[in-house]
Amino acid sequence: MVHVSNPILIDREPYTPGLSREHVAGLTGLPLDAVAKLGSAENPFGASPLAQAAVADSLGILDIYPSWTNESLRRAIAARYGVAADQVVCGAGETEIIATLIRTFAAPGETVLMMEPCFPIYHIYTENDGRVPAYVPLGPDFALPIQAYIEQLRALRPAIAFITNPHSPSGHFMTEADIRQICDAAGDTLVVLDEAYIHFTETDGSIHLLPDYPNLIVLRTFSKVFGLAGLRVGFGVAASSIIWPLWNAKPTWNLGQAQLAGGVAALKDDVHVKRTVAMVAEMRGYVAQRFSGLHAFRMVPQSLANFFLVEILDTDRFDSTSIFEALLKRGVIVKDGSIFRGLGKRFLRVDVSLQRHMDRFVDALTEIEREGT
Repeated sequence: MVHVSNPILIDREPYTPGLSREHVAGLTGLPLDAVAKLGSAENPFGASPLAQAAVADSLGILDIYPSWTNESLRRAIAARYGVAADQVVCGAGETEIIATLIRTFAAPGETVLMMEPCFPIYHIYTENDGRVPAYVPLGPDFALPIQAYIEQLRALRPAIAFITNPHSPSGHFMTEADIRQICDAAGDTLVVLDEAYIHFTETDGSIHLLPDYPNLIVLRTFSKVFGLAGLRVGFGVAASSIIWPLWNAKPTWNLGQAQLAGGVAALKDDVHVKRTVAMVAEMRGYVAQRFSGLHAFRMVPQSLANFFLVEILDTDRFDSTSIFEALLKRGVIVKDGSIFRGLGKRFLRVDVSLQRHMDRFVDALTEIEREGT
């Protein structure tokens, strides 16, 4: 038998993505457009129109190797956010950059700090690569544990510390003062600030903090507000001393011509971004109003992301998996909270989407509350 150098890779449960419309349509017999896909935080308006046109135009150069440093996209990101091009690294989604960061800045056996619950990729990649995850539990009603996190930073001196703003899966927002406190306390620890959902907070995010913190890298993705989840494009911005090792550690030609063209064009699509952000903000309020009529379920407040948590209050009748499956039968895809380490069986994560999809979701919950699963 071929030897696997890291035995943890044999039996480790992989990341659990949201189900597809096609899968649920096959289960239920519903047409595709009747399925409410609320489990992957995708853009319900689809891909940026400017990006779609640019990808189509790139088809004529698919025979040509792209820049191995993703130069055109780095320059566009640098111009947009007021940094130098050598401060930018690009990846096939944020997830590739996260994996590369762990391998580059944490040696085997070193500690990687994160909140609990968190984006599962943080601890999955940490463990898969033989590093050690350490957790700081969130407070009551998912309050972000800033002071407890700082205490652990000082006590453990981890190689890497992940923070997410807005947080996933709660959607709660971290202030600039909070982020500065963490960076100040981190010392030589690399602080990885994941801003995958930052547009939905209607703030500018924290790239402007980089001149003050040489131990900070800010990650962004094109998968969410730009609608390019299927294209796989993400980036990180930091001091060039952090970026250069990442260039050498990443796969050489990690983004193709279509990805580069789509990313460059999407950065210019302010119309698509504004339309998406406005819809999400409106629908967060709309769903909160609709939840006022439910008794077995509660919408956890204060999310500023394009998703929110639902708490199951009637735990004698329901848990997250039973509700997840009951919603599937009714053509609604959400995320079973039990896949998030530390979240347990009382929560679902649900995307904010178009009103017809939100109505289908709340109507299904209402029916489940009344009749059972």
